[in-house]
Amino acid sequence: MVGGGHAGTEAAFICSKIGIKTAVITMDTKSVGRMSCNPAIGGLAKGQIVREMDVLGGSMGEFTDKSGIQFKILNRTKGRSVWSPRAQVDKRVYEKLVRNKISKQSIKLIEGEVVNLFVKNNRIHGVVLRTGDIIHSHAVIITCGTFLSGIIHIGGRKALAGRLGEGPSSGLTDALKSLGFNAGRLKTGTPPRIDKKSVLWDKTKEAFGDLNPVPFSYITKNFSPPNIPCHTVRTNEQCHNIIKNNLEKSPMFTGDIAGIGPRYCPSIEDKVHRFSHHDSHTLFLEPEWLNSDQIYTNGFSTSLPEAVQLRALRKIPALKNAVFFRPGYAIEYDFFHPAQLKSTLETKEVSGLFFAGQINGTSGYEEAGAQGLLAGINAAAFIEERAPIVLTRDQSYIGVMIDDLITKDTQEPYRMFTSRAEFRLMLRYSNTEERLYEISNSAGLLENKKKKNIEQRIRIKEKIRSALFKSLSPNEIKKPNFTLKHKQKASVVLKRPDVSINDIPKHYFKNIDIENKVPEWSRNELYLDVEAEVKYEGYIKRHLKDVEKLKNNEFKKIPPKVDYFSMVGLSTEAKEKLSFVRPENIGQAMRISGLTAADISVMMVNLHRI
Repeated sequence: MVGGGHAGTEAAFICSKIGIKTAVITMDTKSVGRMSCNPAIGGLAKGQIVREMDVLGGSMGEFTDKSGIQFKILNRTKGRSVWSPRAQVDKRVYEKLVRNKISKQSIKLIEGEVVNLFVKNNRIHGVVLRTGDIIHSHAVIITCGTFLSGIIHIGGRKALAGRLGEGPSSGLTDALKSLGFNAGRLKTGTPPRIDKKSVLWDKTKEAFGDLNPVPFSYITKNFSPPNIPCHTVRTNEQCHNIIKNNLEKSPMFTGDIAGIGPRYCPSIEDKVHRFSHHDSHTLFLEPEWLNSDQIYTNGFSTSLPEAVQLRALRKIPALKNAVFFRPGYAIEYDFFHPAQLKSTLETKEVSGLFFAGQINGTSGYEEAGAQGLLAGINAAAFIEERAPIVLTRDQSYIGVMIDDLITKDTQEPYRMFTSRAEFRLMLRYSNTEERLYEISNSAGLLENKKKKNIEQRIRIKEKIRSALFKSLSPNEIKKPNFTLKHKQKASVVLKRPDVSINDIPKHYFKNIDIENKVPEWSRNELYLDVEAEVKYEGYIKRHLKDVEKLKNNEFKKIPPKVDYFSMVGLSTEAKEKLSFVRPENIGQAMRISGLTAADISVMMVNLHRI
């Protein structure tokens, strides 16, 4: 693993668990597992990813459950398919858990900078350090985050860095380019950290987590984490005026930053400029660890000069005495267009070389960790000459993310949203174990305790479903204004919008709870998930039909050495896109940005002639 962030450590943990001799090369061994941005895990669609990682043998969910200081399910006012778990974490505890696991699994930590790759006959054989030393390896996973040619911007000030206070990585970009890889430039940012003692807390609003919290990992049994509040404040006209009057000092507006930033998480200057019709924006004041004096100002990502940042924030009543631990900043870095990867995250150019995390143009701990996990699983499979794991769009959010990355143009840092998943009704956070257990179990990715917990959940769900086939008699449901004229299956009655599974008489499920001692959080989740299945049944059946139709062409393989420029009738743009992406199958080709249905038809006619 080249890099010790969330992608690198997840890759290392799973490779080591599988039995592969594993090393992590990092420029600073003390920074392994560092949460360099917000002190949180999960969120919209990201929470689903962490649950999926947990079923596939990942560690992020377990670390979050042990380090979390507040847990919440987001989107509860919306449909069940978009409910998403999120946790505020103690980042110091999280980082310590990562380091402890590295030492327990005997993963070798090597401090050094990789500047070149040892490649022979288009196959990886190791890496070259700046010292000239060669570390031989059967597979390499590059997970270098924002360190590739990283530049930090704070107003007019620039510094070569991968993170504030940490040097960039130079040389690896050129080495990869010399092997034929195409690079690009992206930008992300972070907000100021404020001294807790300088905040007027009585002028903020408290934001607690759920009273009945839900963990991320299926190994977690009894769960009673702390519920430490975050606090919210709102920007105002005075704050906005200071930002507007200093836009020319932001490198985002002066043209100093060439990399493209994320639309979904804009800087505060971008918000004020683009959404000028809004009088204010919400900021979340989040503790970075338990009893921390350092407060993360979520929502105020910026690259304005430090003095301007401070003046603007001090116009907010609760922050009128604000003192910085450090200012916000923007960071530019190199990435490599992920269309150059297979769906296993192995590169198409070099056998045994894998990319994971921000090198692929993604943003976020969860997206990085999931890529690292899958790259680790598949690097181990490559070494042991086993079949890799390829996740599809109808199986998981991880599958959606990887398919998006390898088929669509990367115009900005990629972040997962529920809206990216066309089959999101089937990709609920609460049914992850049923979607991915067979894949994980067949690859031997789960330890016994977690495996037993998951199998127990699957059995209980089957029993709940069976119980709902029983018929309900009139008057069994005691609800105001509810009538049932004749006997009906409980599952039919449950489809009514005014009926929940908790309205079904308890005796229908009496044997289920007695036989299976499951934690309260798990029990509630199982019942609610079966209820979601019943209520969404019509939509889910339609999705399943769509999936079957897609599979007719989805997995028809395309030979890797096809010459698209020789194809008769194909547009020049289609030839160029297909030659760059080199899709592995028809399904991937159909999702390439800019390709029309006519292009796909012409391509398929030409493929039949080969």
